[in-house]
Amino acid sequence: MEKSPGASPEAAAAAAEVADQFRSLVSAEDVGSIKQAQHLILGRLQDSNAVLTHFNEYSEQCFAEVSGDFASKTRLLKSMKDDLDHIFLKLRSMKSRLAATYPDAFPDGAMAKTMDQRPDLENPLE
Repeated sequence: MEKSPGASPEAAAAAAEVADQFRSLVSAEDVGSIKQAQHLILGRLQDSNAVLTHFNEYSEQCFAEVSGDFASKTRLLKSMKDDLDHIFLKLRSMKSRLAATYPDAFPDGAMAKTMDQRPDLENPLE
């Protein structure tokens, strides 16, 4: 503890007395056990940190290996969806033309039921 140049001897004695009172609150044995527990916890945290760092590096490496595949598969799925949307649009227009050209071919109400039976994937299920 540094003493300021203008500190009086009474202040120094009071500070020493306060420090002694604080030291007497907790035994040296308790302080030692607390330090030992802190070192044990520190060791466990360092081990956990090392494991997590290794896992993060491994995960990053795995992601780098498969990210190209994910991107290409995502593009493929989007292309397939666009193709299917186009096909269903053409089918709906063909069904409408058939229903207009041959109204007797489809019974009443059957056309509305079969017009588009696929679920709307853009909106969540209710």
